[in-house]
Amino acid sequence: MRKETLWEIHVRENPGHSARYIERFEDLRSAGADLHGEARLVDAMVGRNSRILDAGCGPGRVGGELASRGHNVVGVDLDRELIAAAVREHPGAAWHMRDLAQLDLLDEGLARPFDVVVSAGNVLAFLAPGSAGEVLTRFREHLRPSGRAVIGFGSGRGYAWDTFFEDAARADLTVDSVFSTWDLRPWTEDSEFLVAVLSPGGR
Repeated sequence: MRKETLWEIHVRENPGHSARYIERFEDLRSAGADLHGEARLVDAMVGRNSRILDAGCGPGRVGGELASRGHNVVGVDLDRELIAAAVREHPGAAWHMRDLAQLDLLDEGLARPFDVVVSAGNVLAFLAPGSAGEVLTRFREHLRPSGRAVIGFGSGRGYAWDTFFEDAARADLTVDSVFSTWDLRPWTEDSEFLVAVLSPGGR
């Protein structure tokens, strides 16, 4: 049986949450805030016209920017309202409503293996409890052998660093690098944020 994610629970208990989330980033953009640190990092890791999966894409902030930089982007999210905003604001990418714990775009014929899977915005902290390992496995299955996953989330959100590293290892993902910010500042166990770059194993 499919488990309800923490994001779904939050939306169910707080009507209008998705709309407020969209509005928050629209306000930040209007105020001139830099919203593209994640996209800049991913863009620097790949060549032009790379295939990128934006996993937990929300309203398309990261994937839409990557599409505008010349990449072939597919975004997935479970929130219908966020996907609708991504489709409306970023028509240069393909957006699909999917549960990351059941993600199977390759078998559905919606995509070929990806050069990068990016998951920003604390996505892993909003999954159904205990499902992060399966989600990381799904990420690996969607990567090319030479591909990489780039994942960022904050501390104090119910998903401990050690648990993440254990889940990544069980998913056959090797942690290549860790940083505390999207502009690559050093990470320690006391950092408030983690950006991890991972590569798939050989099995």
